[in-house]
Amino acid sequence: MPVVAVVLLALTWGRHLPGAVVALVTLVLAGAVLAAVHHAEVVAHRVGEPFGSLVLAVAVTIIEVALIVTLMVDGGAKSATLARDTVFAAVMITCNGIVGLCLLVASLRHRLAVFNPEGTGAALSTVATLATLSLVFPTFTTSKPGPEFSTAQLAFAALASLLLYGLFVTTQTVRHRDYFLPITRQGEVIDLDEHAGVPSARDAGISLGLLGLALVGVVGLAKGVSPTIESGVEAAGMPHSVVGVIIALLVLLPETIAALRSARRDRVQTSLNLALGSAMASIGLTIPAVALASVWLSGPLVLGLGATQMVLLALTVVVSSLTVVPGRATPLQGGVHLVLFAAYLELAINP
Repeated sequence: MPVVAVVLLALTWGRHLPGAVVALVTLVLAGAVLAAVHHAEVVAHRVGEPFGSLVLAVAVTIIEVALIVTLMVDGGAKSATLARDTVFAAVMITCNGIVGLCLLVASLRHRLAVFNPEGTGAALSTVATLATLSLVFPTFTTSKPGPEFSTAQLAFAALASLLLYGLFVTTQTVRHRDYFLPITRQGEVIDLDEHAGVPSARDAGISLGLLGLALVGVVGLAKGVSPTIESGVEAAGMPHSVVGVIIALLVLLPETIAALRSARRDRVQTSLNLALGSAMASIGLTIPAVALASVWLSGPLVLGLGATQMVLLALTVVVSSLTVVPGRATPLQGGVHLVLFAAYLELAINP
């Protein structure tokens, strides 16, 4: 399927697609997403946790950055807020949608969802700081009119994002690796998964290559159908920001499926690593890349959130903090996050 997706991408790239071809592309896109999940899990099982959670998060985010920059180049003035809308959508999808689903599934299946509050709290605080620095501060700065950073402020935000993300990855994989490993209900760290044999280095290498092909196919085909998406959004009378929501939903679908599979196996910490790691990577890699791309991109780069979006972000941080502190969650916590996600979708469609 990854090979089919890349071949179809090569045949359709840069062309106007009729309805029948759009339907075919959508089917292949769905197949490529499922293939990406499978190959990412093979690689993750080979390298072990918490390194495995980083594989899909970083890979998808790199491709997401390429998609955003490509659409900004082609979109003109209406794409000024695309980076902001996509990054904010990624934060809402991961911190409320994926986290809520995983907590609900794990708690319904195993009575309680158990995770490590130290590692999860560190990830959440990093996401909150990155989101505030990159998406909230531009609304209040005065060096440049509108919710935009000046050149110096944008450079600072980009460097700070890279520094924080690098510091978190070092903490997660080197200095405090045990904080991000799944735990039993007695609080003991699960350092090895026993559900399947560890794949060989050759199999993991093949899966890594196919994962790259699948992700290129997913994002490339998503870009191919994006004109149809934009036309549909405009025809439905919805704001252009909904395009960013749809892009984020498409790109984060592999991580959503992988996180849900981990939750079903009672590996909630792995699910939270995927969700919060994806949010962190989305900000920590996208903002620096967009800042660099803005050197040659014409038009404004609007990063500041509106009042409604900031309220949603603040409420998400507060609710997530209360969810993380006990280290265990019931279906109630999952339901609260899902209601917040539903509110975000409703306000994105009907601002």
